[in-house]
Amino acid sequence: MNICKLSNWQWGIEHSQNFPSPHFQSREFNFGNWWRWCLVVSLCCLFLGGCSFQPSNVKSLRIATEPTFPPFEFQGTGGELQGFSIDLMSAVAKAANFQVDFQSLPFDGIIPALRAKTVDAAISSITITEERAKIIAFSRPYIKAGLAIAIRTDNQNITNFASLANQKIAVQIGTTGAKKAQEIPGAKISTFDSAFLALQELLNGNVDAVINDAPVTLYAINTGNLRGIKVVQQLLTEEFYGIATAKNSPYLTLINQSLTNVFKNKTYTQTYQKWFKDTPPDLPETVLNQNQTGAEIPGIFTSIKLIFNSFPTLFQGVLVTLQLTISSGLIGLIAGSLIGIFRLSPIISVRWLTRAYVDFFRGTPLLVQIFMIYFGIPAIAQELGFTLTFDRWVAGVLALSLNSTAYIAEIVRAGIQSIEIGQTEAAKSLGLNPLQIMRLVIFPQAIRRMIPPLSNEFISLLKDTSLVAVIGFEELFRKGQLIVADNYRAFEIYTAVAIIYLCLTLLSSQAFSRLETWMHPQKKQG
Repeated sequence: MNICKLSNWQWGIEHSQNFPSPHFQSREFNFGNWWRWCLVVSLCCLFLGGCSFQPSNVKSLRIATEPTFPPFEFQGTGGELQGFSIDLMSAVAKAANFQVDFQSLPFDGIIPALRAKTVDAAISSITITEERAKIIAFSRPYIKAGLAIAIRTDNQNITNFASLANQKIAVQIGTTGAKKAQEIPGAKISTFDSAFLALQELLNGNVDAVINDAPVTLYAINTGNLRGIKVVQQLLTEEFYGIATAKNSPYLTLINQSLTNVFKNKTYTQTYQKWFKDTPPDLPETVLNQNQTGAEIPGIFTSIKLIFNSFPTLFQGVLVTLQLTISSGLIGLIAGSLIGIFRLSPIISVRWLTRAYVDFFRGTPLLVQIFMIYFGIPAIAQELGFTLTFDRWVAGVLALSLNSTAYIAEIVRAGIQSIEIGQTEAAKSLGLNPLQIMRLVIFPQAIRRMIPPLSNEFISLLKDTSLVAVIGFEELFRKGQLIVADNYRAFEIYTAVAIIYLCLTLLSSQAFSRLETWMHPQKKQG
């Protein structure tokens, strides 16, 4: 008998009196059966693992793209990625025997993502420039393009680049079009997150012209997606797009070799004709002498210096942020107080209307509301046959105020209902009418209870002002984006932006704490 058998047998003898059944028997632990079962389970696991394991050298590369740039990169009706660049990248991957994992990123975030190596490569109509070649590496060029000026069809004043002086210009942030627009004397430049939004701004009549890549604008006009827009028949630049990678990327040579094979086996010609209905032009093998040495990694002191140097520009955005917050907060407070009181109205229709308002603006994202007001309403107005445009300041304050009103209304309603019913009954016994009861008895007590949630709403509103950047507002967050678009130092700049937001919220929180103490008699005495 082995040790395990003996131990179990002895334990059963010693403790058998503790069991009610006289037929208790000890259970044996059989090592031989246990090892056989382990062997069977291990073999099953190996078999299943072998079925799922594919002994292949196929790699999967993370390829960044911004799918808002037809006909190069865009989403089809079913949500799948389409476009010339997508088809070309798939052909390159097939020739190089690797798989593609497309990842959607905003255009101004692609180069920082390449530098951080969170993606392996990017194909997003990225123009090969000397400034970009200093920090990332490009493949051989895969298409020839150029910048063009888009204007409304009824505009007869803008005929060339020189005539853009002192005009309102819309561009996509971080693009060569945005760089070119900075050369225009006296121009008022509005930056947007995508080329489509810049063109929509032109269509709504808020700007005079858009500087954008010619193939994209022409494609939108030819497909009928943009009516009432034309292109000035003069290319401002001659540009070449390349597949971008990080400096010293191990995939650049593979991509270049595969791209060359795609050119040679006529796949490129077929793809070009599919999307542009034309014969592709001859492309050079190189555009720039790219230095393939790694980009200089900044030291801690360099990063701190960069953060401090960015503060003057960021503080300009702080003023806009504070103006938006204070204006929207005051309007929201007044309108929210009224709607909050109406939410308690004895009239059923009034209660339902105010509840519908609150539910809509609390139940939909603020970003969607901004798009609806600034881009959607003017577009609907044009479809109905009349012109309606919104100033960016009016649209931003309106969207923020409407959204804040809904939240403040609920704060006011809850604050009023938190006052004991005995207060109202006592006021009625003194002969006060409902308006006097609310003004003299209920609201003064309720406002003290509303201060903490109102403080939270104000701080949320302060941070939500960053969303109006999508309509070209150069507030704090947008100022940071513009700096990053120039130097691609995302971590340092956004750290500075975060520090400023933190300081603003801490100051706001402290101010509301002082207000709460001042309005609360017991805390004031303490």
